[in-house]
Amino acid sequence: MENNCLFCRIVAGEIAAEIIYSDERSVAFRDINPQAPTHVLVVPREHIESLDDATQKDEALLGHLLRVAARVANEMGHSESGYRAVINTGAGAGQSVFHLHVHMLGGRALEWPPG
Repeated sequence: MENNCLFCRIVAGEIAAEIIYSDERSVAFRDINPQAPTHVLVVPREHIESLDDATQKDEALLGHLLRVAARVANEMGHSESGYRAVINTGAGAGQSVFHLHVHMLGGRALEWPPG
């Protein structure tokens, strides 16, 4: 855990969040600045700063985060209408919290290419 990391503090229960899903490796919670009607963040319990910082040992965890995003999307009713799972890496790509996370967005038409 990084003491100054917002997501580490949410995972530790120090900061309140609307938790959607939780298991031994990950936590999913609603984004406080949603970009779609459904906007959930899936984060690993372990602090990894970005996708660039993930190593070969993290491959199973990365797959797990994507499966959790799919599970949450389907449980929230987005299996037919579709949803998007996104990982922003670096400030230039829109990463504002430097703790690896998957955005799961759904509930509206999502344009391509994204902004």
